[in-house]
Amino acid sequence: MTDTLLSLHGKRALVTGASSGLGAHFARRLAEQGAEVVLAARRVDALEQVARQLEPHGGARCVALDVTDAASRAAMVEAAGPIDILINNAGLVREGAALRHSEADWDLVIDTNLKGMFFVAQALAPGMRERGGGSIVNIASILGLRQAGGVVSYAVSKAGVVQLTQTLALEWARHGIRVNAIAPGYIDTELNRDFWRTDAGRALITRIPQRRLGQLEDLDGPLLLLASDASRYMTGAVIAVDGGHLVNTL
Repeated sequence: MTDTLLSLHGKRALVTGASSGLGAHFARRLAEQGAEVVLAARRVDALEQVARQLEPHGGARCVALDVTDAASRAAMVEAAGPIDILINNAGLVREGAALRHSEADWDLVIDTNLKGMFFVAQALAPGMRERGGGSIVNIASILGLRQAGGVVSYAVSKAGVVQLTQTLALEWARHGIRVNAIAPGYIDTELNRDFWRTDAGRALITRIPQRRLGQLEDLDGPLLLLASDASRYMTGAVIAVDGGHLVNTL
């Protein structure tokens, strides 16, 4: 695979949920690869901090976006301009037993992780179609492919993301729009680092065949593959990045 295929020079990429965590990391990798990056999230002040970190790579534009709000999505399309690559990353989780899961928490997770993801893609797809195509990378999860307790709405939303990815891939292939997904396993981030130091966290790590957590950098290869022309004959793919967790024995 040549560097030319992986190059993102001349491409404009929009990353949702870009104010921290996976989204901020994805934005940095895309910028390093030459993309013009648009950062989108609800917290513009946090986006501006990420944008400052990208200044050595050309900086980034910041756009306010609440993926659950139609008016916010419409304003984002106007502010962002033509988009070649969408990293559909915005998401959240509400933990707790299913019997105690509130309707408000259910609606928030589904509206953000699944409904919001669809309508952001729908909002940007017409522009991609007019320019002859584009790449959409949805961030799913291995919890959309197998089960775990205590995260019912999150797991259901991510299973929906898998089906959404494949359905849109089928429908939009004729327009040159590729739709693929990355399904991360357990990734070590600042938000969950304390948990992995607990007995429960360490026990969970032992169930991963590689016996380690994923690092943010472990997502770089799949991200750049799916965002770039290196995956020009791929659509509807769901790439698990999980240290073998999905193929572990029952």
